[in-house]
Amino acid sequence: MQPADTHSKIIGYLLWIFGFLGSHRFYYGKPVTGTIWFFTLGFFLIGWIIDLFLIPSMDRQAGLRFRDGGTSYNVAWILLTFLGVFGVHRMYMGKWITGILYLLTGGLFLIGILYDFWTLNEQVSIKNTESAGY
Repeated sequence: MQPADTHSKIIGYLLWIFGFLGSHRFYYGKPVTGTIWFFTLGFFLIGWIIDLFLIPSMDRQAGLRFRDGGTSYNVAWILLTFLGVFGVHRMYMGKWITGILYLLTGGLFLIGILYDFWTLNEQVSIKNTESAGY
């Protein structure tokens, strides 16, 4: 059985352009190394360059790890990355109250944005599992 294609290599490579800030690592569900990349500029750019070749593997691992379904990881991540302070990604997932709260507080003063970078994949996976009736 082939793993679900929950994440996109194209989006992974686009985020890799900003990968010295760890964005592609957060996207593929690696928040610890994403945070390290953020604070060390891609592990002093060496890790960032190596990741160019690791993205296909990270993409396969994400397909095995996260549940596919009606809520798209790609849409959620694009919304978080570019409109996170407005809570649009939360509204997309049906979390209207926290989405409006993010809108009024700038993503809960950016702390909520950091939380979502760490947990968005799990949030989408749980939503997809609940939608499937499991």
